[in-house]
Amino acid sequence: MNIAENIQSFTKSIEQSITENILVSLSLGNYKGTEDQLKNIYVKKILIKKEEKLNFTYRYKTKDIVKNYDTKESLELIQNALNEGFRFATLFTTDFDLQLENFNNERIVVKKLKASKTAVPSTTHDHAKKRIITANDKAYLHELKITDDAGNVYNAAQDKYKQLNHYIEILSSLIKDIPQDKLKKVVDMGCGKGYLTFALYDYLTNVLKLETEVIGVEARKDLVELCNTIAQKSLFKKLSFVEGTIEEYDSANTNILIALHACDTATDDAIYKGITAKAELIVVAPCCHKQIRKQMEDKPISNDIDFLTKYGIFMERQAEMVTDGMRAMLLEYFGYKTKVLEFISDAHTPKNVMIVGIKDSKKVYKDEDILLQFQEAKAYFGIGYHHLERLLGL
Repeated sequence: MNIAENIQSFTKSIEQSITENILVSLSLGNYKGTEDQLKNIYVKKILIKKEEKLNFTYRYKTKDIVKNYDTKESLELIQNALNEGFRFATLFTTDFDLQLENFNNERIVVKKLKASKTAVPSTTHDHAKKRIITANDKAYLHELKITDDAGNVYNAAQDKYKQLNHYIEILSSLIKDIPQDKLKKVVDMGCGKGYLTFALYDYLTNVLKLETEVIGVEARKDLVELCNTIAQKSLFKKLSFVEGTIEEYDSANTNILIALHACDTATDDAIYKGITAKAELIVVAPCCHKQIRKQMEDKPISNDIDFLTKYGIFMERQAEMVTDGMRAMLLEYFGYKTKVLEFISDAHTPKNVMIVGIKDSKKVYKDEDILLQFQEAKAYFGIGYHHLERLLGL
């Protein structure tokens, strides 16, 4: 056989190994072609959304590029690569190894060797991540249009399902140090359709095996009715949803208070409710920082950073940081160990700030040094008052 026929025969062997499900991998090397810095190509079979593909890793001197192709296109690419610069190739299968060596386009040697691999590797593209909230047999996930009747996550709901687990991963790390006798009541304020509220109840009840009461607070009556119906269908006896605002809700005896995306001063209302309830854990993800920004814009003050705040977009970001920084300081003042985390609330929205307050008996309660720093920050940024400060009577 001539060179072209040998390459075609080698490619045919690759195709047969795919068809017979004995392909382990393929490597191409000794590149003498024209593409700058390309060294090798490594090929393996993978499964993406239940469809088999061939995964190509193009190895360059300083980088790798990974691409996936169907079988027909892959075989064409491999044959072209062998014709256009790769002088050496090894096909690994569970039955045999096959080597092809091209001697400067003058002759080709093909060697069939004993198989060096005995098993076909997993074709899973990404190793399945163990989810805290599993999708199987969860009535609430089906009712919320995340899974089908069989418990499979809809393709369109994959991001939401990941979001639920991301949220529970964060909370689980915060909850683990709270004594179980102080996990009697959780309130999720401004809970919307309740995706995260249901997931948290599922985690507390079915993973941690706790008898925790979880209450979702939502101003929209239709959502409250929907969520209560789903909770009943799911047999979630200690999960309920009530109609009302954060400001109106009586938070007495709350152990964990959560408020994600409470707009502007509603976040302050939530933090205030948590502090006055002496909650063990307060978790908020603020949005719409209007109250402080308006003061900073109405009465701009000259300070070391006014070269930034004269630009609208920087003023907006600065106001957000100042607002949330002051919230964190007031939590510290009332004896909370405070963390500020990055929280990806949804795959299609920007990253958010999450403020976490953990009750800490070792911290000084009403530390006057913190209050002094708070007042100095107000003066520095020309702020007359912070809404949370007024709620707390400071």
